[in-house]
Amino acid sequence: MSSPPTLPADGADGTARSEPGAGPSPDPRRGPRRLLRGFGLLGPRHGAHAVAAAELDALALPLGDDGVVIGVDAEGRPAVLGVNRPTPYDVVLIAGLWTAQVIALRAAATGARVAVETGRPQAWTQLVHAIGGGQNGLAVYDVGRVPPQGASAGTPVLVVRDCGMRPPRGRVVSGPWQSVFTLLPYLSPVAPRLIRQARLTGVQRVSPDEAAELGRVLTLSRAETESLPTLAEGMTLWCADRDRQYVMTQPTDGENGLLGMPRRMD
Repeated sequence: MSSPPTLPADGADGTARSEPGAGPSPDPRRGPRRLLRGFGLLGPRHGAHAVAAAELDALALPLGDDGVVIGVDAEGRPAVLGVNRPTPYDVVLIAGLWTAQVIALRAAATGARVAVETGRPQAWTQLVHAIGGGQNGLAVYDVGRVPPQGASAGTPVLVVRDCGMRPPRGRVVSGPWQSVFTLLPYLSPVAPRLIRQARLTGVQRVSPDEAAELGRVLTLSRAETESLPTLAEGMTLWCADRDRQYVMTQPTDGENGLLGMPRRMD
């Protein structure tokens, strides 16, 4: 490790060199002047900047995980989906289009670029116009035509695959700062494979037969399995390894005007 930078040394004539902006040169008759060699702030200069030790607890901040707020949990706390990651991240959502579009809209609001691969581009047209589209918002591509996105820490990317019951293998896969979000309208023969490959799975209301199959694939409890056919509009059961969380997604006024109220069926 290199040593920190220092100010120029005293001159050869023995006089001290002052820092820029430090004021007039010292009077040589008053002896050598002590130079400030530090960098950065000098610290509090006023009593208002100081806090007593007994008051430190009052400085606590309600911080949560970094990501997209997708709703509230059973206790009414914000539920956050961290899609902008330095490692590959795959998500499978068995749900309606409404929930996928809300998540895409909120991801774009965090600064991520959203690339939608879909066989029904007309269903995304209104959302594209609302965001502004283009490279800095949301762009829609035909199935199998998503180009490389050039994701980075400064420009993370969320790829939404809305390709029906049997989505083909995507040309653009998850990678550093690029998450892939696969939407399935119902449980399909390829769903178990996609779920096993995913880091996170979300399930909305499904039929009892689909619930039984998902209970086996996701190793759900009996109560969780039996809840799936009765989930309310906007309610999703998110599953990651052994973690389970019910999340209610409620639209903002702007989302309600753009997408309408939560609905499972498209």
